[in-house]
Amino acid sequence: MPLVVVGLSVIVLLVLMMKFKLNGFISLLVVSVLVAFWAVATGSFSVDGQSAGLGSIPEVIKDGIGSQMGGTAIVVGLGAMIGRVMGDAGAAQRIAGKILGVFGERGVQWAMIVSAMLIGVTMFYEVAFVILVPVAFTLVRATKVNLLWVGLPMSISLSTMHSFLPPHPGPTAVAGLYEASVGLTLAYGLLVAVPVGAALAMIWPRLPFVRRINPTMPQGVLAEREFAESELPSGILSFLVAALPIIFIAGSEITLMSIGESEGLGYQALKFIGSPEIALLAALIVATIAFGPMHGRTMSQVGKSMSEGARAMAMIMLVIGAGGVFKEVLVSAGISDYIAQAAGSWNLNPIILAWLIAVILRIALGSATVAVSTAAGIAAPLVAASGISPELMVLATSCGSLAFSHVNDPGFWMFKEYFNLNVGQALAVRTSYTTVLSVLGLGGVLLLSLFIG
Repeated sequence: MPLVVVGLSVIVLLVLMMKFKLNGFISLLVVSVLVAFWAVATGSFSVDGQSAGLGSIPEVIKDGIGSQMGGTAIVVGLGAMIGRVMGDAGAAQRIAGKILGVFGERGVQWAMIVSAMLIGVTMFYEVAFVILVPVAFTLVRATKVNLLWVGLPMSISLSTMHSFLPPHPGPTAVAGLYEASVGLTLAYGLLVAVPVGAALAMIWPRLPFVRRINPTMPQGVLAEREFAESELPSGILSFLVAALPIIFIAGSEITLMSIGESEGLGYQALKFIGSPEIALLAALIVATIAFGPMHGRTMSQVGKSMSEGARAMAMIMLVIGAGGVFKEVLVSAGISDYIAQAAGSWNLNPIILAWLIAVILRIALGSATVAVSTAAGIAAPLVAASGISPELMVLATSCGSLAFSHVNDPGFWMFKEYFNLNVGQALAVRTSYTTVLSVLGLGGVLLLSLFIG
């Protein structure tokens, strides 16, 4: 019954948005409340492990939107401001021009893949996305190609890095549960993630059903005009400001991995500097100075750019937050516990079992974090008994949590809104690529298992 309710809730959500054209934010909230009503009526609704009633539904809604927006709002907001400040000063156009000069118009997809994979190794999908997307939009405007032709290789590459590899949260948490080496997991993961992600990133935009979709860019995310060569800032300055968050986050993460956890001041300073929120705030301050007074623009002009960038993201952030509410309600309704109990008795290859449980939880809940942690909790006892490499188990579980991104996944709504797609188009493009990526990832892990004990 719980899985039937999940299926029905998704159908109702699609009907509200596709047939009745109801706003995504409102649709997600309405469906979330309906699912919560069902859970209360059946006695399966709980908060912090305690049975809860109707009066707790608003609390769960607030928790869902808060947990999703706590970091996302800051990251998306600061990222949008940086992108618009750089765009209004011509810096994004300068970066796009340099990229075209190196890769050429025909190589623009490879430029996005290389950039996304290098950045995505250590950066969250959302953070890397908001850093790269203004460059992708500028490249689209410069080359006059389909938005998905450039944006999809970027998104696929980031999804691959985020889902397969530590130090991202899901794989890192699972590595702890399986007692796997983070370094070995990263090494094995790169063997699978790079070829699979790059191949899919090049193939997917070329598929006929994707090429038929030709979205326009969202309003307010780019400068309203193209700049003359003499108006553009230097390439070095433009790349340096764009790279600042990457330098802070990646540099801190790599250093922390090498020195291990400690209570020292240096460790704490690296944790501070390497947090996405602080790194993006620092980059915005530098961008404000570099592309404001130093570039002949007044602070009021820079402030206007920030406001317009943030305004363009307002509805995107609301929809992403509502996606977090839907996820939280499904978790509170006991869906993950139901699936965990049902899967505990399955007799399968541990690699396939861990992957399959993560896939089912991902479909039902939308939360990759819940999917990997629950699947790992069920499969962890099998690691020692089977002799299978714990690092491969981490990869199998993590790539299972990537599959079937759809309407209960906040990342789905971020993808949909930034690329200005309707729900049907987003399902066709994102749900399909995440599923194929997950299946290919499993195939890569099974292949590695033939050589790694």
